[in-house]
Amino acid sequence: MDVSEPLTVDTVLAPVDGSDESATAVEYAVAVAERYDATVHALFILGRGVVYGLDAGTIDEADVAENTQGFFDGVSTVADDADVPLITSVDDGFSRTRKTRHPGNVVLDTADAVDADFIVLPREPVAGTEAEVLEQAAEYVLSYASQPVLSV
Repeated sequence: MDVSEPLTVDTVLAPVDGSDESATAVEYAVAVAERYDATVHALFILGRGVVYGLDAGTIDEADVAENTQGFFDGVSTVADDADVPLITSVDDGFSRTRKTRHPGNVVLDTADAVDADFIVLPREPVAGTEAEVLEQAAEYVLSYASQPVLSV
Protein backbone atom coordinates (compact mmCIF):
# COMPACT_ATOMS: atom_id res chain seq x y z
CA MET A 1 0.00 0.00 0.00
CA ASP A 2 1.30 3.44 -0.92
CA VAL A 3 1.60 5.48 2.29
CA SER A 4 0.27 8.54 0.48
CA GLU A 5 -3.06 6.76 -0.11
CA PRO A 6 -5.67 7.15 2.63
CA LEU A 7 -6.63 4.01 4.51
CA THR A 8 -9.89 2.48 3.31
CA VAL A 9 -11.69 0.18 5.73
CA ASP A 10 -14.86 -1.70 4.87
CA THR A 11 -14.62 -4.60 7.33
CA VAL A 12 -13.00 -4.68 10.76
CA LEU A 13 -12.37 -8.19 12.13
CA ALA A 14 -12.62 -8.50 15.91
CA PRO A 15 -11.58 -11.96 17.13
CA VAL A 16 -13.08 -12.62 20.57
CA ASP A 17 -13.07 -15.39 23.18
CA GLY A 18 -15.62 -14.20 25.72
CA SER A 19 -13.09 -12.50 28.00
CA ASP A 20 -13.33 -8.95 29.32
CA GLU A 21 -10.26 -8.09 27.23
CA SER A 22 -11.95 -9.23 24.04
CA ALA A 23 -15.05 -7.19 24.91
CA THR A 24 -12.77 -4.15 25.19
CA ALA A 25 -11.23 -5.01 21.81
CA VAL A 26 -14.72 -5.00 20.27
CA GLU A 27 -15.24 -1.48 21.60
CA TYR A 28 -12.08 -0.42 19.75
CA ALA A 29 -13.18 -2.29 16.62
CA VAL A 30 -16.52 -0.49 16.71
CA ALA A 31 -14.74 2.86 17.08
CA VAL A 32 -12.55 2.10 14.04
CA ALA A 33 -15.59 0.95 12.06
CA GLU A 34 -17.52 4.06 13.06
CA ARG A 35 -14.63 6.28 11.89
CA TYR A 36 -14.44 4.57 8.48
CA ASP A 37 -18.16 3.80 8.03
CA ALA A 38 -17.32 0.10 8.08
CA THR A 39 -18.80 -3.16 9.35
CA VAL A 40 -17.48 -5.14 12.33
CA HIS A 41 -17.16 -8.91 12.02
CA ALA A 42 -16.87 -10.42 15.51
CA LEU A 43 -15.35 -13.91 15.36
CA PHE A 44 -15.76 -15.97 18.53
CA ILE A 45 -12.90 -18.48 18.70
CA LEU A 46 -13.55 -21.54 20.85
CA GLY A 47 -10.69 -22.61 23.11
CA ARG A 48 -8.94 -25.96 23.23
CA GLY A 49 -10.85 -27.24 26.27
CA VAL A 50 -14.20 -26.36 24.73
CA VAL A 51 -13.37 -27.87 21.34
CA TYR A 52 -12.04 -31.08 22.87
CA GLY A 53 -14.99 -31.25 25.28
CA LEU A 54 -17.45 -30.87 22.43
CA ASP A 55 -15.63 -33.61 20.48
CA ALA A 56 -15.68 -35.92 23.52
CA GLY A 57 -19.30 -35.14 24.37
CA THR A 58 -18.41 -33.83 27.84
CA ILE A 59 -19.49 -30.27 27.02
CA ASP A 60 -23.02 -29.55 25.85
CA GLU A 61 -23.19 -27.77 22.49
CA ALA A 62 -26.32 -25.88 23.62
CA ASP A 63 -24.41 -24.44 26.60
CA VAL A 64 -21.60 -23.26 24.32
CA ALA A 65 -24.12 -21.70 21.93
CA GLU A 66 -25.87 -19.95 24.83
CA ASN A 67 -22.59 -18.57 26.19
CA THR A 68 -21.37 -17.30 22.82
CA GLN A 69 -24.78 -15.76 22.07
CA GLY A 70 -24.74 -14.03 25.45
CA PHE A 71 -21.37 -12.52 24.62
CA PHE A 72 -22.59 -11.48 21.16
CA ASP A 73 -25.64 -9.82 22.72
CA GLY A 74 -23.32 -7.53 24.69
CA VAL A 75 -21.21 -6.86 21.61
CA SER A 76 -24.35 -6.10 19.62
CA THR A 77 -25.33 -3.40 22.11
CA VAL A 78 -21.98 -1.64 21.63
CA ALA A 79 -22.32 -1.79 17.83
CA ASP A 80 -25.97 -0.69 17.89
CA ASP A 81 -25.15 2.31 20.09
CA ALA A 82 -22.60 3.44 17.48
CA ASP A 83 -24.88 2.53 14.55
CA VAL A 84 -22.22 0.14 13.22
CA PRO A 85 -23.31 -3.00 11.33
CA LEU A 86 -22.24 -6.19 13.09
CA ILE A 87 -21.71 -9.69 11.71
CA THR A 88 -20.92 -12.57 14.07
CA SER A 89 -19.46 -16.05 13.60
CA VAL A 90 -17.97 -18.85 15.69
CA ASP A 91 -15.04 -21.12 14.84
CA ASP A 92 -12.89 -23.74 16.55
CA GLY A 93 -9.48 -22.46 17.56
CA PHE A 94 -7.96 -25.93 17.75
CA SER A 95 -8.18 -29.31 16.06
CA ARG A 96 -7.06 -32.80 17.04
CA THR A 97 -6.46 -33.65 13.37
CA ARG A 98 -4.87 -30.47 11.97
CA LYS A 99 -1.69 -29.36 13.72
CA THR A 100 -1.76 -26.04 11.88
CA ARG A 101 -5.14 -25.09 13.35
CA HIS A 102 -4.57 -22.63 16.17
CA PRO A 103 -6.21 -19.31 17.10
CA GLY A 104 -3.73 -17.16 15.18
CA ASN A 105 -4.20 -19.19 12.04
CA VAL A 106 -8.00 -19.05 12.43
CA VAL A 107 -7.86 -15.25 12.74
CA LEU A 108 -5.78 -14.85 9.58
CA ASP A 109 -7.85 -17.35 7.58
CA THR A 110 -11.05 -15.59 8.62
CA ALA A 111 -9.58 -12.18 7.81
CA ASP A 112 -8.92 -13.42 4.28
CA ALA A 113 -12.32 -15.12 3.99
CA VAL A 114 -14.30 -12.02 5.03
CA ASP A 115 -11.96 -9.63 3.19
CA ALA A 116 -11.13 -7.75 6.39
CA ASP A 117 -9.23 -4.49 5.98
CA PHE A 118 -8.34 -4.08 9.65
CA ILE A 119 -7.99 -6.40 12.66
CA VAL A 120 -8.51 -5.47 16.31
CA LEU A 121 -7.68 -8.16 18.83
CA PRO A 122 -6.96 -8.37 22.53
CA ARG A 123 -3.48 -8.88 23.83
CA GLU A 124 -4.33 -10.59 27.06
CA PRO A 125 -2.17 -11.20 30.11
CA VAL A 126 -0.18 -14.44 30.02
CA ALA A 127 -1.79 -15.48 33.33
CA GLY A 128 -5.22 -15.78 31.66
CA THR A 129 -7.52 -18.78 31.92
CA GLU A 130 -7.89 -21.44 29.24
CA ALA A 131 -11.10 -19.74 28.04
CA GLU A 132 -8.97 -16.79 26.97
CA VAL A 133 -7.55 -18.25 23.77
CA LEU A 134 -6.38 -15.11 22.02
CA GLU A 135 -3.40 -14.15 24.17
CA GLN A 136 -1.02 -16.35 22.18
CA ALA A 137 -2.68 -15.48 18.87
CA ALA A 138 -1.84 -11.78 19.17
CA GLU A 139 1.89 -12.22 18.47
CA TYR A 140 1.18 -14.54 15.55
CA VAL A 141 -1.36 -12.17 13.99
CA LEU A 142 0.88 -9.14 14.53
CA SER A 143 3.71 -11.00 12.78
CA TYR A 144 1.83 -12.40 9.79
CA ALA A 145 -1.27 -10.30 9.06
CA SER A 146 -1.34 -8.44 5.77
CA GLN A 147 -3.89 -6.00 7.20
CA PRO A 148 -3.25 -3.27 9.77
CA VAL A 149 -3.62 -4.72 13.29
CA LEU A 150 -4.49 -2.99 16.53
CA SER A 151 -3.70 -5.08 19.60
CA VAL A 152 -5.36 -3.74 22.74
